[in-house]
Amino acid sequence: MRGNFDVHGTVRRALLHSTAFGAYDIHVNDVPADDAELKPGWTSYQWRVNLEVSDVTAHIRPGRNTLGITLAGGWYTERFGFRDAACRFYEGAPAAAAQLTLEYEDGTVETVITDERWRWTRAPVVSASLYQGEIYDARLQTPGWSIPSFDDSDWDPIRIVAVPVVTPTMRSLPPVRVTEHRAVERVLTTPSGRTVLDFGQNLVGRIRIRVAGERGHTITLRHAEVLEHGELGTRPLRNAAATDRYTLSGDGEEYWEPKWTFHGFRYVEVDNWPGPFRPEDVSAAVIHTDMARTGDFTTSHALLQRFHENVVWGMRGNFLSVPTDCPQRDERLGWTGDLQVFAPTAAFLYDCDAFLRSWLEDVMHEQSAGGGVVPMVVPAVIPQVPGLSEPVAAWGDAITVVPSVMWERFADQDMLRRSFDAMAAWVDVVHARAGESLLWEEGIQFGDWLDPDAPPERPGEAKTDAGIVATAYFFRSADLTSKVAALLGREADAREYADLAERIARAFRSAYITPDGRMMSDAPTAYALAIVFGLVHSDRRQAMGNRLRDLVRSAGYRISTGFVGTPIICDALTATGHAAAVSRLLTQTECPSWLYPVTMGATTVWERWDSMLEDGSINPGQMTSFNHYALGAVADWLHRGVAGLAPLEPGYRVIRIAPTLLDELDDASAWHETPYGRARAGWRREGAKVYFHAEIPPNTQAIVELPSGTRYEVGSGVHTWVEVHPPNSLTRSPLSLRSSLATIIDDRQAYEAVLNAIRTIDESRAETFRRTTRWRPGRELREPLDKAPVTILAAVEQALAGLPSCDPVVQQAALPAPDPARADQ
Repeated sequence: MRGNFDVHGTVRRALLHSTAFGAYDIHVNDVPADDAELKPGWTSYQWRVNLEVSDVTAHIRPGRNTLGITLAGGWYTERFGFRDAACRFYEGAPAAAAQLTLEYEDGTVETVITDERWRWTRAPVVSASLYQGEIYDARLQTPGWSIPSFDDSDWDPIRIVAVPVVTPTMRSLPPVRVTEHRAVERVLTTPSGRTVLDFGQNLVGRIRIRVAGERGHTITLRHAEVLEHGELGTRPLRNAAATDRYTLSGDGEEYWEPKWTFHGFRYVEVDNWPGPFRPEDVSAAVIHTDMARTGDFTTSHALLQRFHENVVWGMRGNFLSVPTDCPQRDERLGWTGDLQVFAPTAAFLYDCDAFLRSWLEDVMHEQSAGGGVVPMVVPAVIPQVPGLSEPVAAWGDAITVVPSVMWERFADQDMLRRSFDAMAAWVDVVHARAGESLLWEEGIQFGDWLDPDAPPERPGEAKTDAGIVATAYFFRSADLTSKVAALLGREADAREYADLAERIARAFRSAYITPDGRMMSDAPTAYALAIVFGLVHSDRRQAMGNRLRDLVRSAGYRISTGFVGTPIICDALTATGHAAAVSRLLTQTECPSWLYPVTMGATTVWERWDSMLEDGSINPGQMTSFNHYALGAVADWLHRGVAGLAPLEPGYRVIRIAPTLLDELDDASAWHETPYGRARAGWRREGAKVYFHAEIPPNTQAIVELPSGTRYEVGSGVHTWVEVHPPNSLTRSPLSLRSSLATIIDDRQAYEAVLNAIRTIDESRAETFRRTTRWRPGRELREPLDKAPVTILAAVEQALAGLPSCDPVVQQAALPAPDPARADQ
């Protein structure tokens, strides 16, 4: 659509205000007004739409000028929902509006608006869908359509359409932009003979091509995150086609990049390319909300370093206008639980305060419309999904947790003021559900979602009772609400919610903790919640930490927690003196673990611990994403716990430096750009000595707590300390089939010797042994091998006898070498 206007005099300033229900871009005399993508972004359109403002003074010329708008459906016309239930949520056709304010040197002001005098026609974009992709026919291009001299007499008059009655508000978060272009790393030929491009990184964006060929020739680009047995792995996309098509105009060399869609992908299958294919003719444009990078973590442990990079890439791709769960399949929704657990990590890595504020505005609108219930997804566009309007623990608690994180990390007190009533309303809703017992055991719950032991098609059936999860979060939200009330000077509210929190804690202890300090759900997440949320009395805390350590060991130091337990299990273990268990858990490479996906070539965090099976097959479940940041929320503990850099007062006015030495790491460091400047902390081993360092920005101070227990208070500047911490080494007693299973699993080399001995004789039995053995004290190694043939028993005895009497603990794995046959490399 386009409209002409005349300029009479010298323009001092020209401000362009624009917005749309849909996605659009706008030109002034054929020059883009800005470099933002998918404007104005996604909000809860029933209540809020972003207003874009651009200074276009440089593009205005004397005489005739032209405004041009390209409009697509974007989120406004997308079909949301799963499988056959997918449908449009927002009604009506996409619409755009613009107002150009011209301020002349003589003081006069003139306004140009989109009105019935504008004209429109169909663009070369034949169709555009965020899920399905974009179809573009370059034969329909109209060169110069947004310049003043263009003849639009055969275009149709614009239509004025009804839209939701909302007042556009200034966009407060950074725009979505193309932030990087990546070259093709490999060109593969699949077993079926198809051409697939590998960009070396699972990313979010689209493809830019340079091509020449005959008029009417159509190229097809299919996107996927992984390969499965050498072919494009599209099943996880479900109903999302993720396919772009470009029909050539035939006018020499042509350039094209779709503008009205985005895909999550590492691989692109190219079909019907005209002539010989050259990798330099294709690149991948990375897009996301363009937030400033504010933090990073570094270690020489190659797998852990790659894992942290995967967390960063996952955040980049899923912070696109709203915080989504995944960027590739027919979903891409603002699931509140995912952001609730990931918010601390996000706040360290990027300046996401404005981004989170924008999303929380929509959360509060949706919550208000739902009578205090925070929906599972925001914007709430899938009402056809059962339970969307029901309160769900850990998901609805985003309204208390995320503003609290913003206060802790950004000192954003205004967000606390704006969200307090919503926080209180959420706690009141849950209180009504829990009733006099104060135990939230009714209604729909996701619990410890994606516990690795849950059935693949029933990911909510976790080991930890859903009532324990829900009641723990009920306590946490009441406690946070009381603290926010006190901070805001709302003394009566502070007392009310503090009293409620204390009563919930008593009810929790009475119902779920036995007199000897065991949880009624004897599962790691249950213990982690009780320890980290402060629900257990100090006299039971250590016993619960010890039991948590035993459960982690029993699982073979493999992950046994889901969405709720995974972000906090390292905190719970280190708080109760079990850093050695954390070290084994954090650096585990067997499935399920944080590093197993890295050994499989992952470049983002997966939704499931086993989204890709060891044989290169995609997990058979219907819900499998290879870019889901939630299980990467442990990165916050890498920053705070391993490198030791955390805020002690809001906004890092006072910094806490408290590193944790891990046996499997030689070094770790982190930096964060605080409001006062860059802060750094870290450590490295050199023999028996460990060198610690910290950089404290101006106008701040730090409390330093070193592993020896020594404590310092320091001001701004660079500080170093040295302590003696000899590397842990294992003095090994003779081992045999009669040795304790706990002794074997605590000795990594002994465990690997046993496993390899079995594997050399019977691969299947070794896998069963690895997956099913529970490594508990009081059981002997021979018990899980009681039906093994004599040859295996002899091989195990021989392997154990050959172990040295002393063994250093630190053993690091390396990144896998690229393998074209592997699924996600």
